[in-house]
Amino acid sequence: MEAASTADSGNPRIGLLRGDGIGHEIVPATRDVVDAALAAAGAPDVDWIELPIGFDAITAHGTPTPESTLAALADLDAWILGPHDSAAYPEPFASQITPGGAIRKRFDLYANIRPACALPGVRAVSPHMDLVIVRENTEGFYADRNMFAGVGEFMPTPDIAMAVGVVTRPACERIAHTAFGLALQRRKRVTIVHKANVLSATTGLFRDVCREVGRRYPDVTLDDEHVDAMAAHLVRRGDEYDVVVTENMFGDILSDLAGELSGSLGTAASLNASATKAMAQAAHGAAPDIAGRNRANPTALILSAAMLLDRLATVGRDHRLADAAARIRSAVERTLAAGIATADLGGLASTHAFTETVVARVHRR
Repeated sequence: MEAASTADSGNPRIGLLRGDGIGHEIVPATRDVVDAALAAAGAPDVDWIELPIGFDAITAHGTPTPESTLAALADLDAWILGPHDSAAYPEPFASQITPGGAIRKRFDLYANIRPACALPGVRAVSPHMDLVIVRENTEGFYADRNMFAGVGEFMPTPDIAMAVGVVTRPACERIAHTAFGLALQRRKRVTIVHKANVLSATTGLFRDVCREVGRRYPDVTLDDEHVDAMAAHLVRRGDEYDVVVTENMFGDILSDLAGELSGSLGTAASLNASATKAMAQAAHGAAPDIAGRNRANPTALILSAAMLLDRLATVGRDHRLADAAARIRSAVERTLAAGIATADLGGLASTHAFTETVVARVHRR
């Protein structure tokens, strides 16, 4: 009912799902930063629609991913998802698709866009890294998302486990267009990552379709790497790459690696998107060991929300949303450069203190 009550305001309508663990701290922190940035940019207010998911939803609805939550999301412009601790759910929920996975599958969020950018004041193995990994999010070997029904893993006997990998031309084409379109806004270079020397049919198809799409973007330089070589290159010379496009599992692994090389998963933003929907979701987990202790780092989710505002600015052609996003990024960078950081980054700031500092700085872009 809450979703319907704000439908006529004309403001962007964003779902807010706290999730589990530190989600109850970093999601409200992110909302506060977004509200402050929108006000500073003169942008319309957001109508926040809070929806249950995770442990709270199990308690209230008997499932971590209520159908009522999914139905409400369909009527919203976008949403912010906090981390979930699905491994700790009681059975049968612990063995089922995760809340984030259920949302990605329901809304066909086929593009997982993960920047890895070194930030001032944060120690990094690759201090000049500034790349984006564009990960195909619906296929590959990931068993929770590569089948219409059920999962892509099965055991014909107790001693044999098998997995089905799925790669289709349409999925490769749309993720390739996402990568090349992003490259046009950056340094105009795309690197395809595959393992076609071994997985010649599946990742070979991925590589070849990306090459075909690349020919439609003559202004973008294109190259490709095997995934094992790419892992080494990221460590040795990660600052040389711009946009990296790859399939699901490779993208998951490489984006975590790049996040750590550029500073920390605690600063690694992430956006899941389709042609019509988008979800901000930090790359890290729920960190239940520090939940409720005012020690969580909200940086990754705050920067993910900035990506979400950029996306809404493009779709709605409202430059004020893009201004708010730029204010958020600048405020986070200046806060970290001043040595104000949470404990995971070597600082002394609490979650609240870090958030309050970022909120103050969005007004002084």
